[in-house]
Amino acid sequence: MVRRLLVVFVLLLIAALGVTAYAQDAAPSVTVTADGQVVIGLAAALSGEGLAPFGEDIQRGAELALEDRPTVTVGGIEFPVSLDPQDDQCSAEGGQAIANRFVSDASVVAIVGPMCSSACRAAAPILDEAGYSSVSPSCTAPDLSTSEFSSFNRAVVSDAFQGRVAAQFIFDVLGLTSIATIHDGSAYGEGLVNVVTASFEALGGSVVAADAVNVGDTDFRGLLEDIVAAEPELIYFGGFAAEGARLVQQLKNDVDGGEIVFMGADGIKGGEFPGLAGADAEGVYTSSSIPSDANKEAVDALLARYTEKYGIEPTGPFQVNSYDATNMILDAIEAVGVVTDGTLTVDRAALSEYLRSIEGFEGLTGTLNCDGTGECSAADIGIDIYAADGSLSTVAVGSPGDDNSIVVTASEG
Repeated sequence: MVRRLLVVFVLLLIAALGVTAYAQDAAPSVTVTADGQVVIGLAAALSGEGLAPFGEDIQRGAELALEDRPTVTVGGIEFPVSLDPQDDQCSAEGGQAIANRFVSDASVVAIVGPMCSSACRAAAPILDEAGYSSVSPSCTAPDLSTSEFSSFNRAVVSDAFQGRVAAQFIFDVLGLTSIATIHDGSAYGEGLVNVVTASFEALGGSVVAADAVNVGDTDFRGLLEDIVAAEPELIYFGGFAAEGARLVQQLKNDVDGGEIVFMGADGIKGGEFPGLAGADAEGVYTSSSIPSDANKEAVDALLARYTEKYGIEPTGPFQVNSYDATNMILDAIEAVGVVTDGTLTVDRAALSEYLRSIEGFEGLTGTLNCDGTGECSAADIGIDIYAADGSLSTVAVGSPGDDNSIVVTASEG
């Protein structure tokens, strides 16, 4: 605990010293000598209850990508690639501090991450000013691609889509017409709940209660008693594993809410959620972006390597997105890099332009096309349900239809 508090203090101190303390001195290009390395930064939550498993999962996805592709080749010369992982703590303060750290290092070419939307939102202005580029595997807040950030890109579906799929699943597939919402105050959680709310009401449903919790809180009984009194058929939660698990446990055991369905998104898919919730995870729904069926064989092979290499099953849902994000950056380096007298030069502006205009990138998550705003992914959304043993099974898939519609198809069985 003392060590974690010290880390938080250091991050806050760095942030307080100046959001763009290093950006003004950033070089417009990166140079790598013949005996040097191409450095890719990685920003993810590598500490924190309910968060670290997701960050570690993202790091492993990037590591597997570099295991497959340990070098970039420019001008017929191979340059080794290394990863510089840093803890963004899934917070605005952490995202700001880690962005300052990366832009102070002229050897960092681009960044995989940050992990959470609050960190992405805080990091983006710093990366913008320094001319750095990032590709997040997991920042899903809709407004990140409408805020005119020049550095932000994502290899994951926006919650503008995921929230609509969730609302349609609740209304059309489950047949429920009244819900309550809870979010954790984060850009991710609040943004997701806002989309679900608007989409559910547009379908004809009612949101009978809405509330928020603080990250780190553990006693939600008073809040849940008020929500249960409003008689919702389902509670939709935007947040992460620690708070989500305790909400489920207290809903089922402390406030007579066991008949109310509980649903969240990728923040409670895998990771520590099933362990923290225990048998109370049974019946909880969760959603996340899923790879296309066409890539199932390749994805299965990657996940098998993951399990063999790390000795555990994937601890989050974003390892494949991280794999793709890393390869997008490597493609960009090879496309815009120039070698002169054995030295590689990567122009940051050219790198950014390439990333923002990627077309037909055949990733494991599907075919990615970047539209110039940071949006690149068009994957489907899978909706799963937890069994008592913590395992997940898919119950529905949401896909984009014609004319901006959404098609949610229930799985057979």
